[in-house]
Amino acid sequence: MRFLALLLLAASLVAGAPRRVVSQTVGTDELLAALAAPGQVAALSHLARDPAFSPDVKGLSRHPCLRSGTAEDVLSFRPDLVLAATYTAPETLALLRRARVPLVVLDRFETLDDLYDACRRVGAALGRPARAEELIAQWRARVADLDRRLKGVRPVRVLAVGAYPFTAGLGTTFQDLCDHAGALNVAAEQGLRGHQPTPSEKLLTWNVECLVTDRNENMAARLRAMPPYKYMRAMKEGRLVEIPGPLMSATGQARLEAYEWLARALHPERFR
Repeated sequence: MRFLALLLLAASLVAGAPRRVVSQTVGTDELLAALAAPGQVAALSHLARDPAFSPDVKGLSRHPCLRSGTAEDVLSFRPDLVLAATYTAPETLALLRRARVPLVVLDRFETLDDLYDACRRVGAALGRPARAEELIAQWRARVADLDRRLKGVRPVRVLAVGAYPFTAGLGTTFQDLCDHAGALNVAAEQGLRGHQPTPSEKLLTWNVECLVTDRNENMAARLRAMPPYKYMRAMKEGRLVEIPGPLMSATGQARLEAYEWLARALHPERFR
């Protein structure tokens, strides 16, 4: 009964520029907060204030948040636009479509160009295309500044590692991170695409100069005790970069901060 009431309420919302926008994912939280006009945000995702997942807890704390991210939770905020992603639970997307709430579902996250496209899509849906172009211009300038700093550096040979025996190859956000931070992704060099099982013994022949991981859950200490990482020269010599988890997995504009974080760690002489 409660869900039916929410459906009827959602269907009654007026057309035109949205005035009550809900973001259902961390990645869309960032875009919505940066693009929206004052008063346009109804709620951000239920992870927006969780420092383990959100790259800007302080900046996003001024907005209300979902409690769980379910369709019922989203609809309780009476949205006239919902921002979601292809990794949103299918049953949630199905219920929101049944409720006939306008949806923007982002579907590409691997590259900086994907971020620009997402910004334009969300900006258009919010009735804020000029603000989208303004943000993109700012991001382009920031990336260009980083490119100038790194011009001519020798890319450092890196590998993404974690508690699970997988690494990131071509077509991943980690590859994008390497492309902008003066790094060479050894897994991609070896032909791996997407997230693939880490070949343990072969890994020792890949001439990895630096391991990269996220900082959550005391990962460095765990990796130092795990084969094959504990046998690698990079690990024995302490060449491990720990990036805050929300940056390591960023799909929104926080990826720019991840570029800068890794670039500073690999090429500190360019930032003095």
